[in-house]
Amino acid sequence: MKKSGWDSITDLISSKTAPAEQDAHAGEDDENKERGNWSSKTDYILSTIGYAVGLGNIWRFPYLAYKNGGGAFLIPYFLMLLLAGLPLFFMESALGQFCSQGPINVWRAVPLLQGVGVAMVLITLIVSFYYNVIIAYSLYYMFASFQYPLPWARCSDSGGDNCTDPYTVLCNVSGVLISNWTQQNMSCPLPDQIQNQSQTPSEAYWDQVALRRSHGMDQTGTVVWHLALCLLLSSIIVGAVLIKGIKSSGKVVYFTATFPYVVIFILLIRGVTLEGARDGIEYYIGSQSNLTKLSEAEVWKDAATQTFFSLSIGWGGVMTLASYNNFNNNMFKDAFIVCFTNAGTSVFAGFAIFSILGHMSFVYNKPVGEVVKEGFGLAFIAYPDALSQLPISPLWSVLFFFMLLTVGLDSQFAGIEVVITCLVDACPSLLNSKRSLLTLGISCSIFLLGLPCVTQAGIYWVTLLDKFLGTWVLLIVGLLEVVGITYIYGGNRFVKDVEMMIGEKTFCFWLWWRACWFFISPCIIMVILVWSLMTFTPPSYGDVPYPGWAMALGWCISVFVLIWIPVIALYKFIKAPGSLWERLKSLCRPSEDWHPYLEKHRGERYSAENQPDKVDTNSICVISSSWL
Repeated sequence: MKKSGWDSITDLISSKTAPAEQDAHAGEDDENKERGNWSSKTDYILSTIGYAVGLGNIWRFPYLAYKNGGGAFLIPYFLMLLLAGLPLFFMESALGQFCSQGPINVWRAVPLLQGVGVAMVLITLIVSFYYNVIIAYSLYYMFASFQYPLPWARCSDSGGDNCTDPYTVLCNVSGVLISNWTQQNMSCPLPDQIQNQSQTPSEAYWDQVALRRSHGMDQTGTVVWHLALCLLLSSIIVGAVLIKGIKSSGKVVYFTATFPYVVIFILLIRGVTLEGARDGIEYYIGSQSNLTKLSEAEVWKDAATQTFFSLSIGWGGVMTLASYNNFNNNMFKDAFIVCFTNAGTSVFAGFAIFSILGHMSFVYNKPVGEVVKEGFGLAFIAYPDALSQLPISPLWSVLFFFMLLTVGLDSQFAGIEVVITCLVDACPSLLNSKRSLLTLGISCSIFLLGLPCVTQAGIYWVTLLDKFLGTWVLLIVGLLEVVGITYIYGGNRFVKDVEMMIGEKTFCFWLWWRACWFFISPCIIMVILVWSLMTFTPPSYGDVPYPGWAMALGWCISVFVLIWIPVIALYKFIKAPGSLWERLKSLCRPSEDWHPYLEKHRGERYSAENQPDKVDTNSICVISSSWL
């Protein structure tokens, strides 16, 4: 195959780099000494579990289960896990492990869709900006928890004039409003209670102290320096952990991936011993379960969406982490372990969350439904409020926010690793030996680009980015992924690739996976995508609407991520030789660079004899051949 001028230049550049310089940084026992491998299988499993188990398992799943019929919600949830979540997770793991490349170079399998990999990396990069901010929120609240009483337990001067002690409830007695809780021996029937419309101490602390939130996105205000410092600390932690790649992060996850389970268990034991805990659990997943909810399409949509996003499918992280596995690792078993651990964590965390919210309902004499929130409202308002009512409240608060910190850091580690891996894979001869500097540079960039999200309007930016990147954009990427591999690359060819790694399997074994990849999973994603677009509502934060320019910016960000898919496809189509039909066929076939990374794993299917035009890409900078 004739080389372009750019390829000749990259050959010359790479020839100046000594291979020994790369090997000096590789583990002696690594199967792939150029890229490196996980030090052990446990490193990979814990890293992948830490990546999949994110904040959504803590603050979104319990709310969805409560909203969609309690225990009844588990039926569609686990069904969607089997029909869509597990098949796509298995596919992404196998793709990354087969070629030992990140989410961009994986698309050597279908050059026409190389832009899908670019979109994955851009999504992960932009999400990393605001995910780092959420970690900063957790750090700030963890530090603030080292006080007694907790600063959000009662109204303070910094909370503003709109703060009212939560125990102040007006009671309508014979047409006269009196304060029910100011007289300890007095009780008020629930129908006669009138809640004060001002903010509770936890709401006031979140808005006025932690965020110093402005009245809208138009009012940027100043940088909130305590959050900026926490953001800097978060960036330093991430950079320090990733400084030596998977060799260092694979050891840190032994703590960060397991400690949240210890905290959840401790909170659960404490929660079930509190008065009212049973009521909270009943609302979550007990006798209050409503099977009639299963007849509502919204429940099934929520189950499929939660499954898809909680496994981080379409972000590129699953491919990246799997790319450091040994070639013959059984990723099939790994997929089951990670997927069901992720689902079990969601259910398990819900018990801890709702047991304490049930106690909060008991203390405030309010229905559980009135204290349940999701997202930021659960993590930084409702749950801190509930913890402040417990004895030794600082202890429980520190544990809870340290758990949020470790859960967030695990996901952030993998997100940044996606970007680093793609850059190193693009030009290994130049960047492999400079991985530490690259990691520091990306960590600094993530910090600087996250600064707008720690201004007084920062929470509006976080919500806007999450709304436009965390929903239908990922669905489009996931749909193109499964369709591209199954229908363009070829489902049967992909099955043979997997069997090269895990050994031959029976026809009955593959029947289920083929059914999911060819029909069931694409249909589910398509239905969710269409539904999401049809029911799209403009984002808002609480009762604060977004201005028109912010909506336009959100759509522009989404388009910017997705536009690379047709742009790169068009660029490749123009550059390809031959007639229009020949160009299209060549771009729908695997490129000459598509094969297992190491020669010894290529076998007859990918041997040099069967592909005589193949060039050795292991020793050259492959930006032009692999990306464009």
